[in-house]
Formats: sequence, C-alpha cells, structure tokens
Amino acid sequence: MDVYVMRSDGTDIRRLTEHEADERYPSWSPDGSRIAFSSDRSGDAEIYTMSSVDGSDVKRLTHSDEDDLAPAWSPDGDRITFVSARHGAFEVYIINIDGTGETNLTNHEASDSNPRWLPAQR
Repeated sequence: MDVYVMRSDGTDIRRLTEHEADERYPSWSPDGSRIAFSSDRSGDAEIYTMSSVDGSDVKRLTHSDEDDLAPAWSPDGDRITFVSARHGAFEVYIINIDGTGETNLTNHEASDSNPRWLPAQR
C-alpha cells in the first residue's frame, strides 16, 4: 500500500510514497502542505508526515513498539491525534507535529478508534 494524491476530477494522479512497507491512513494538514500517514517501514506502524506536493521531507513522529494508526490533524495544524495499542486496548494519543509532547488522552479497558477534531470555529 502506498499514498497517492489526485485532483477531485480524478486527473493528475501522483504517487507520494514508494516503499515496500504498508503506508495508509493519509490525512491532509489544514493548510494542505503536508500529509500525515501510518507506515510500518520501521517494523511496526508509526506516524509520519511528508510534503503533500511530492512526498519528500518525510518525518517520523512516533517511536513505539505497538502500531500507531489513523492520524488526524488539529484545525490549527500544530498537533496530530492517532490511536495506539500500547496498553492493550487502542487508546487515543496526541502529539505535536515536531514529535514532542506525546500524551495519552484516553485510558480505559475499551478500545478507542478514529479520533477526529471539531472544526475550527469562525
């Protein structure tokens, strides 16, 4: 699996990742300049970001022994939520886009999935 982008009419299809790993769950940054995604290129799924133009400037944000999946950008573009099974059940985490400040937002026996942000209020 790789990440591709295209125009809304289906034209201009571009492959942004080309790796033997599975890369999935792409999520556009609010300004459209970067894409967050999950990849198992390090052995297990971690959260990465890359340029949305050409897939360059790949940055790894998480470093765990369990899968980190389903990234979602905050409306201001400064943070990303994701899920991870680090403590048995899937929990929701948040991390700054520079990879600092990782925090578990949920902590209970049930699994949580697909965190999303409330759109910015105007």
